Amino acid sequence: MRYQTDREMFTSADANLPDVEEAIRFLAQNPDVEFVDLLLLDMNGIVRGKRVEKDKLIKAYEQGIALPISIYGMNIKGTPVEETGLGLEIGESDAICFPVAGSLTRQPWQKRSIAQLTLEMYENPETPFFGDPRMILRRQLRQMKARGLTPVSAFELEFYLIDAKGSDKAPLPPISPVTGKRPENTQVYSLDDLDEYADLLTEIIDAAREQNLPADTIVAESAPGQFEINLKHTDDALASCDHALMLRRVIKQVAHNHEYDVTFMAKPYADQAGNGMHLHISLLDDDGNNVFEPKQLGELTETLKYALGGLLALMPQYLAILCPNINSYRRFSPDFYVPNAATWGVENRTTALRIPGDVPQATRIEHRVAGTDANPYLMMSAFLAAIMHGIDNKIEPPAEIVGNAYDVPNTPLPNNLRDALRELSDSDVLRQYLGTDFIDVFVTCKEKELEEFEQHITTLEYDWYLRTF
Repeated sequence: MRYQTDREMFTSADANLPDVEEAIRFLAQNPDVEFVDLLLLDMNGIVRGKRVEKDKLIKAYEQGIALPISIYGMNIKGTPVEETGLGLEIGESDAICFPVAGSLTRQPWQKRSIAQLTLEMYENPETPFFGDPRMILRRQLRQMKARGLTPVSAFELEFYLIDAKGSDKAPLPPISPVTGKRPENTQVYSLDDLDEYADLLTEIIDAAREQNLPADTIVAESAPGQFEINLKHTDDALASCDHALMLRRVIKQVAHNHEYDVTFMAKPYADQAGNGMHLHISLLDDDGNNVFEPKQLGELTETLKYALGGLLALMPQYLAILCPNINSYRRFSPDFYVPNAATWGVENRTTALRIPGDVPQATRIEHRVAGTDANPYLMMSAFLAAIMHGIDNKIEPPAEIVGNAYDVPNTPLPNNLRDALRELSDSDVLRQYLGTDFIDVFVTCKEKELEEFEQHITTLEYDWYLRTF
């Protein structure tokens, strides 16, 4: 394998091999289970893996399961990008994947009794694979722990229900099970819209809780068929990301049982709001105190200021992780509360970083830039890296934005994938924290996607140019 430079970044402390007793107990408590889906989460945040009979479960815990390394060099279509060096160049070789402790659970939406188990990839039992997003996050958490800090975090996910019988190309809002009509508009926080899809939404929450996902609030968003589900805060950042990614899986599978499709695409409708994924994050010290909590109301602690400074200073450099697809950049519009500059404010939803103004003990940063198409593990890793960079270097944030941030002159964030990838590729800080080999693979995959996209001629080009000249 040509990637060698990142191996020293990982240690046995980043490994987390589970006890086989977990599998033995599960099988004893769930004798009706027939199969187990083994899930590996790729760089795009897409679930891949294989389904095995339940008698293979013990082997997965004791010996691991072999899966291709090229999974971490795939584009959004699931095709290996050979330029990463993770495919044919190394003979399409496998690596060993071991279970994530605590991830073995039933899939309540399945008609047959099927369980699921999340995997992580290793080069050997003590060397995590550099391209596995869970391993990249494990490394950030080890570094946070060395600083005496523990992140507390929670995600908010937006999604659209769409008509499963509509066009494969352009989505349509679903037909209401109550009115029998296709909605043309909606009211944000409307209880009526929640009532129309009550059976589906209730089943999503029930299925999430059966999988130990702490799904909390559901709200109707500002577009037809759009909803948001919030997850509860946890002091386990890996679990927080697991919750976000597995909730997407639950929402899709339960919706399919109700004959709906779901999209987490960043901008499925040109004239409606996009799908955002906000992350709330605070930090605890070794005594369990929130280091962002002010001593006096209205003040910012030094740690909070430096965390803001790091997040804002590096935001252009990690934007490609928050907005990893070509469509991601279509979300950015002041009409839909998507910030387009590295700004912050207290109780200000027009800024990129918002400090909610509820209770001092819960003081936290809400990062409002990412779309729901982002990989939550990479997103969290980038944020923690930026926070550590800010704290270590005592980076002061710019002035707080009061009022409408879109009216304040600021250097805009990159507004397209190509520029964002260039910023990420050139970032020495993010290479230091996330790994230079990972950055190279990520950028290569996304650049090849962009290259393929730009080779296609669109319908609009024919409309404009075919007979114009």
